[in-house]
This record gives sequence, structure tokens and C-alpha cells, in this order.
Amino acid sequence: MDFSQTHFELFGLPQTYAIDRGQLDAAYRELQNAVHPDRFAAQPDNEQRVAMQWATQVNEAYQTLKHPVSRGVYLLRLQGIEALDASNTKMAPAFLMQQMEWREAIEEARASKKADALDALTDELRATHRHIETQLGELIDTAKDYEGAREAVRQLRFMDKLIAEVGDVYEELEG
Repeated sequence: MDFSQTHFELFGLPQTYAIDRGQLDAAYRELQNAVHPDRFAAQPDNEQRVAMQWATQVNEAYQTLKHPVSRGVYLLRLQGIEALDASNTKMAPAFLMQQMEWREAIEEARASKKADALDALTDELRATHRHIETQLGELIDTAKDYEGAREAVRQLRFMDKLIAEVGDVYEELEG
């Protein structure tokens, strides 16, 4: 195996945002089987270390490609673009306004203790997340619009945080 491979090369996948999750999972299991440190327990220390390095690289690559935001960040990094650069926080005003409305809706649901309001909000947030994921795939894979993709990655990250925040409110209501 070659440590200089991209995550996509490691799993034998095309370097695209849209990936076949089943193919990724199967390639991951196959590689994990081949490099799992337990298989090298009786080998010399240097071979055990290399196996551990491979297992770590395979795990990191899998986690990166499995998650939509991480995969977008990684693909942009391969293009020389830091998607989550703290000095670039530009966002579409309409998205920022929508985000403020969602945060208000979360607070209203928390204050009123209405799980049905959270259910509706969760559905809306997940639908928006899927929509942005689709856009991100088109921006990277088809349009090669990496600046647009940079903003879409940041939007997805915001969506992940909002969805997690709703999950926290569910837990508060249950507790």
C-alpha cells in the first residue's frame, strides 16, 4: 500500500463528491481486514507499527469520506482550497436570515416544550441539508465551482450544528 494515495485511491473510488456508500463500506471492510493490527500480532515490531499506521489511515480516510461535510472539505483541500478557513466567513444573506429564523424556532420549541414543533423543524432542517448536499455535489463534480462549493460546505456545517442543537432540545424535553 502507498501512504501517498488519496482517500479515494485508497478505496478504489472516483474522486467525486457523489460516492457509492455501499462501495465505500465494502472497500473499508476489506482494507480493515487486510491491515488490522491483530493480524500482525505475531510479526516483528516494525511490521506491527506499519499495520497500525495503515489501520489508522484507513479509519481516518473512511471517516472523512463517509461524512458529507468532511468529504467536501477534503475534496476542496485536494484542489488547494481551505473550505473552513476562519478568515473567510462569507455567507449568502438569505441563508444567514434563514439560519436566524431556525434558531428562533428552536428557542420557541424549547420554551414551549412542544416536541411536534421540533419534529417539523427537524424535517425541514434535514430536507435543507439534503438539498445543500445535492448542490455541493453539483458544484464540485459538475460545475467545478470550488468557491461556490466552499460556501456550500460551510452551510452544511451550519446545518449539522442546527440539527445537533435540535437533538439537544429533544433530550432536554425528555429529561
